[in-house]
Amino acid sequence: MTSPRKLPPLAALRAFEAAARHLSFRKAADELAVTPTAISHQLRLLEATLGLPLFERHVRRVSLTPAGAQLFPVLRDGLDSFARAIATLSPAPLRSAVTVSATTLFTARRLIPALGSFQAQWPQFALRLHASDDAVDLAGGAADIAVRYGAGPFAGLVSEVLCRDRFGVVCSPSLGLRDPGDLTVATLIHSEWRRRDLQPDWRRWQALAQVPDLNVDAGLRITDESHAIQAAVAGQGVVIASLLMVEDELARGVLVHPFGPVLEGHHYHLVATEENMTSADVEAVRQWLKAVASP
Repeated sequence: MTSPRKLPPLAALRAFEAAARHLSFRKAADELAVTPTAISHQLRLLEATLGLPLFERHVRRVSLTPAGAQLFPVLRDGLDSFARAIATLSPAPLRSAVTVSATTLFTARRLIPALGSFQAQWPQFALRLHASDDAVDLAGGAADIAVRYGAGPFAGLVSEVLCRDRFGVVCSPSLGLRDPGDLTVATLIHSEWRRRDLQPDWRRWQALAQVPDLNVDAGLRITDESHAIQAAVAGQGVVIASLLMVEDELARGVLVHPFGPVLEGHHYHLVATEENMTSADVEAVRQWLKAVASP
């Protein structure tokens, strides 16, 4: 048989750990929802039980004695271990739905068409889509997982590459374009990105294609990239678009990619907090997003 542990009162140990961590009796009292007098009483009880002082009391401040400095990290680490063990025993709160944040275009062209496949494979989980071109605060709970476009890194988040974007000239087959020289008599469609440093525009394409007679400042300007693609489908002109985002139109033949060159874009990344990445429902969404993003 094991002998019982000889420990001071646990309330006194908790009071000491909080006071030592804050180096303030008042802040310890606020944390434990008691009065500073109660904290002072518990600490004197602990010091009397141990037979030695744990704090040096100064005017308006306290500091740890060598004995207090020796005891504090042991208690702190022990209480942290208790908290972690209890957290693992408690059932994780169930989400009503996993919220996925992605850019407006990625949501419209990759996620919404694939919703049925998620529901068919994971009927036990609900999904909520948040379409925004602004990065949401994942640590603050604005979304559970996100798809972000750019170079990274993403501070404080776990990330993995989903795919790389590529951009090319696309248009309706009714325009009959055969080579880059035909663009000199075509209407160029320009879309406006919020981040100009990420945008694959006509000037970049011209430098790569070496078509000196092409007036890259002329043409039709449309603020929304999705609307620019629709204008190209309608035969209104030629647009530089993400080949990933017009995959369906190219497969159906309502758009064609008649010639190169292709501009290499950035990567799409899947990002989440480390805690969320361990959840079964977020893991299901992660697997779905990887399949959805595959070109």
